[in-house]
Amino acid sequence: MKLLIIFIYLITANLGYALDKPNIKNLVLIKKPIAYEEVIFKDKNQKNMNLSNYKGKLIVLNFWATWCAPCREEMPSLDNLQSNEKLNNLIVLPINIGQENILKSEAFFKELNIKNLNIYFDPTVMLAKKFSLRGVPTSIIFNKEGKEFARIIGSIDFNDEEFINWLKNFN
Repeated sequence: MKLLIIFIYLITANLGYALDKPNIKNLVLIKKPIAYEEVIFKDKNQKNMNLSNYKGKLIVLNFWATWCAPCREEMPSLDNLQSNEKLNNLIVLPINIGQENILKSEAFFKELNIKNLNIYFDPTVMLAKKFSLRGVPTSIIFNKEGKEFARIIGSIDFNDEEFINWLKNFN
């Protein structure tokens, strides 16, 4: 009887976990959230920014480049995600890892009519190495404690209601 109860618990616990995850094929959940030391990047004025300054917020760290076609495609929906009223404790930090200058990045944002996001840079590509990125776009999602709990490898539509409703659980 005890084994049956344990078996039923394990099945329902795993089923609940699976039901909570939105149906996005390139969303990877991290079962044991990962903490990182010294996640430093630059703002458009070359000032150092530290991810630890955003603790207490749900964070989407999006790595992109102006030459990346999927980045171009997803950036407007990422801009909408930042201004989504359902996610008032969310901060989106788009980090250009293309080693491009500010003017090229600003032109990219202007062309796509990006109004809710700031431009950040990883000029030495150290963060790309730290997070073992395999390509762009890649979005890393951090919980309020500043730990990575999910990762999106490739592009998605950040306007997806199922994804937004899932994110609300962590907001």
